[in-house]
Amino acid sequence: MKNVLRSLCLSASLLTLSIGARAQFPTLPGGGQQQRPAAIPGTSSDASPRGNAKLTGVITDSTTGKPVEFASIALIDSKTKKTIDGTVADDKGKFTLNKLPEGDFQLLISFVGYRNKTVSSVKLNRKGDVDLGSVKLSADVRTLKEVEVVGQASLVEEKVDRLVYNADKDITAKGGDATDVMRKVPLLSVDLDGNVSLRGSSNVRVLINNKPSTIVASSVADALKQIPADMIKTVEVITSPSAKYDAEGSAGIINIITKKNTLQGFTLNLDTGAGNRGANLGLNGNLRTGKMGFSLSGFGRANYNVVGSFANSQKTFGSNGTTTTEQSADTRNHGLFGQYTLGWDYDISKNSAITASLRYGARNNYVNQDNFITRTVSPTSYFPVVSDRNVLTKDLSGTVDANIDYTRTFKPQQELSFSTQYSRNNRNNDFTADIMSSSDFSTIASRLQNLNNSYNQESTVQGDYQTPIGKNQLIEFGGKGIFRQVESAYSYNVAAGSGAFVPDPTRTANTLNYDQTIGAGYVSYTITTKNKYTLKAGTRYEHTTINANYSQNQTGDQSVKAGQDLGIPSYNNFVPSVNISKSLKGGKTIKLAYNRRLQRPGIQFLNPNVNTSNPTNITKGNPYLSPELTDNFELSGSAYVKSVYLNVALFARQTNNSITSVRDTVTTGLGQVTNPTLSQAIQTTYLNIGRESAYGANIFGNATLFSKWQIGGGVDMYYAYLTNNNSLPAYNATNSGWVVTGRFFTNVTLKNGWGMQGFGFIRGKQIQLQGYQGGFAFYSLGVKKDLKDKRGSFGIAAENFFNMPFTIRSESSSPLFAQSTTTSLYNAGIRANFSYKFGKLSFDQPQRKRGRSVDNDDLKAGEGGEGGQQQQQQPAQGGNRGGGRPR
Repeated sequence: MKNVLRSLCLSASLLTLSIGARAQFPTLPGGGQQQRPAAIPGTSSDASPRGNAKLTGVITDSTTGKPVEFASIALIDSKTKKTIDGTVADDKGKFTLNKLPEGDFQLLISFVGYRNKTVSSVKLNRKGDVDLGSVKLSADVRTLKEVEVVGQASLVEEKVDRLVYNADKDITAKGGDATDVMRKVPLLSVDLDGNVSLRGSSNVRVLINNKPSTIVASSVADALKQIPADMIKTVEVITSPSAKYDAEGSAGIINIITKKNTLQGFTLNLDTGAGNRGANLGLNGNLRTGKMGFSLSGFGRANYNVVGSFANSQKTFGSNGTTTTEQSADTRNHGLFGQYTLGWDYDISKNSAITASLRYGARNNYVNQDNFITRTVSPTSYFPVVSDRNVLTKDLSGTVDANIDYTRTFKPQQELSFSTQYSRNNRNNDFTADIMSSSDFSTIASRLQNLNNSYNQESTVQGDYQTPIGKNQLIEFGGKGIFRQVESAYSYNVAAGSGAFVPDPTRTANTLNYDQTIGAGYVSYTITTKNKYTLKAGTRYEHTTINANYSQNQTGDQSVKAGQDLGIPSYNNFVPSVNISKSLKGGKTIKLAYNRRLQRPGIQFLNPNVNTSNPTNITKGNPYLSPELTDNFELSGSAYVKSVYLNVALFARQTNNSITSVRDTVTTGLGQVTNPTLSQAIQTTYLNIGRESAYGANIFGNATLFSKWQIGGGVDMYYAYLTNNNSLPAYNATNSGWVVTGRFFTNVTLKNGWGMQGFGFIRGKQIQLQGYQGGFAFYSLGVKKDLKDKRGSFGIAAENFFNMPFTIRSESSSPLFAQSTTTSLYNAGIRANFSYKFGKLSFDQPQRKRGRSVDNDDLKAGEGGEGGQQQQQQPAQGGNRGGGRPR
C-alpha cells in the first residue's frame, strides 16, 4: 500500500502540473501543486449527486504491452474542467470508477516515466457501463526531469499521520552521519552529544526502516553515529502514533528510512570523504533478477581530531561547612564506527513476499581526559587538596540484528503479515584512571579501573491484519510478544605492583540480571466521511512482567541476597489514541489528536554500576524504577499559500510518575587508592518522583522562489514546568521557563549540475529540574557538483567555521550543592566528498511492494550507553536523561 500511495503522490504532482484544471489544487513550493488527499479505496469525498454509470479500463505500456501498475486516473468534466472523480490502477493495470453521473468527460491518465494520456471524449449514460479496453501510455524522458525539479522543492512533506523530511535532498550532510541529518528535521532537537528530543522531550522512540535495534534502544546517540547520512532517504516524525505502534516513546516516534534499490539489474555505489575531523568510506551493492533481490552494504566512519575542554566549579554544603571543588581537563575523542548489512527479498507471487536481513554494527569509541586537575578546599583541611589524573574511557560494542518478514496482500487495504526479529548488543564500557603523584604530577602513583560488560538481547514475534469494511472504513488488529534479557556485570580494580589489575578490596563486583516480557494486542478503526472528516481511533493493551536479581549479595543493601528476585511487580497498561482530521478548501488541513504513551526505564537508568571516572561527580542507576505515563494533546493545521507551505501545531504534554534524575551529596575519596582524602561528591541517580508539563507551539514554513531557490525554517517553543513530590531537601525541587529552538535552511539549484545549500540551527537554554543546560548552535555551508552522466558527484562542506571554540555553560543547584560547568568544543570542520555509481538499472520489472516488519517502540532511550552505564566524561547535568531500554 505504501508503494501505491507513493506512486499516487508522484503521479498527482505530474497530473496537476499538466492539466488546465490545476486551479482546483493549491500551488506547491517549486511550481508543483497539491494532490487530493489519499483516502481508503472506495471512499467518496464528493458530496455532489452521483449516478450509476461505470467506467473501466486497463493501463498498459505502449512498447512492451505490459500493465502499468498504480497509474493515476482522473475523470474531468469537459465543460467545467473540474475533476469529478479519480482512482489508481491496481497491480494488473486495471481501474474502475463506479457511481458516475451521466455526461461528457475527459479521462486523464499519468504515471512517473510516461507521457500524460488524455482520452478526450468519454460519454456516460445514467445506467450504462463503458469499457475503454487497453489504454496505452508512452515513455517520456522529459517527465522524469520534471519530477526531479518537483522533488527538489519537496524537502518537507506532510502525511496524514506524520511529517516527512526528505534527507536525500541534503547537500551538506554528505559524508556526515545521521546526527547531521536529524538536526535539520522540523520538530526535532539534537544536542552536542547527539541526543535527540522531540518537542523538548527526550522520550522518543527511534526506528530504522520500521524496525527496532538493540543499539538504538540502548543509545540513540551512538546508533545515529553509525548510520551514514548518504544512505538516509527520509526521516518520518510521528507525533501521534496510532494503537498499532508500541506504547513506548511518550513524545512520539522517529522512523529513519534508508535508501533501497528494488529495480532490475546490478549497481554498486562508492561513497567516500575526508575532512579535518573525520573520514568515511561506504560500498553499497544491489542485485535483482526476476523475483529475487540481494543487497550487501558496508560503511565505515572514523572520527579524529575531536578536541575540547571543560571546567567545573561546585560547592557542597554539609554539617561541618562548605566544600569547594574546582576542576579542569582537556578532552580528546576518536573512534571507528561501522555497519554491514545483507538483505534478501523474494516475491512469492504478485500478492505475497518474504524478506530477510542480517545486520552487524560496531563502534569503538575512545575518550581521553588529559591533565584532569581537581582542587578541593574542605572545612577540615588547612590547605587545598590538589589531584591530577588522566582518564581513558573505552566504549566498545557490537550489535547483530536478524529478521524475517512475510506479507500477504489479498486486495487493496486487506493485508496479513507475520514478522520475527532477533537482536543482540554486546558492550564493554570501561574506564582506566592514572592518578599522578601529588608531589610533581609527572609520575603515576596509582591506577583505578571500572569494567562494565553487558549485553541486551531481544526476540520478537508479531502478527498484523487489516481489512476494509464497506467503502470508507478500515479495521486493523494484531498481537506481539517481546522477550528481553539484560545482563550488566561490573567490577572495580586497582593496579598491583607488577602493573596488572587486581580486584579492589573496598568494592564488590556484581551482575544485574534483568528479564522483561511484554505481551501486547491492539485494535484500530478508521472511517472517512463524505464531508472529508477522517477519524482514526484505537486502543492497545500491554502486559509487562519483570524478573530481576543480582548474582551476588549487593553491597550497601544486605537485604538483597544473591539470586533473590528484586520483587518488581508486573503491570498492565491500556493505551488509547484518537486522531481526527478535516480537509478544507484550498488544500488546507486541520488535525486534532490525543494519545497516551508510557516510558519504561532503560538500562542506563537501571544499571547499578557506580561510575566514578570523575570522583566528585558520580552516577548510578536504580533497578526498581517503574514506567512513566504521558498524555499528549495536539492541534495542528497546514496550508499552501501560493508557493509557501506552512505548518502550525499547538501541543500540551503531561507526564506523571516521571523518571527524574535527582542529585544529592555523598562522602567519597578523591581517587587515591591508599589513604584517600574524604570529601563531599555530587551523586546522580533516578527516581519516579517527577511531574513534567509542557505547553508549546511548532511553526514551520517552506517556500520555493524562481523554481530553483528554496528557503525555509521554523521555530519550536514551549513552556516547561518540572516538579517532584519528594519532601526530602536533597530531592525537592521545582523549575520552569521557556525553551526556544530555531532552524533555517536555503537551497539553490544552479546550472550544469551545481548546487549550494546552507543550514543553521540554534537551541536555547534547556530547563531542568535542578537547573538548566546552556544553549548551542550549528551551521554549515556546502557546494555539490553532479557529473555529466549523473553517475557520480563531488562536493565540499564546512561547518561551524567561525567557532573556535564553541562554549556551553550550565548550572544546577539544591539546598545541598551548587554547580557551574563550562564545556568548550573545537568543532569547526571541513570535508570533501566523492560518490560514484557502477552498474545499470532497468525498468523492465515493476517495483516490488514493501512488506511489513517488526516495529518495537516501547522503551525509554537517550544518550546512555548500550547495555551499561556510559562512563561520565564531565560533570552530569541534573536534567540530562540518558539511557537505553532493557533487553
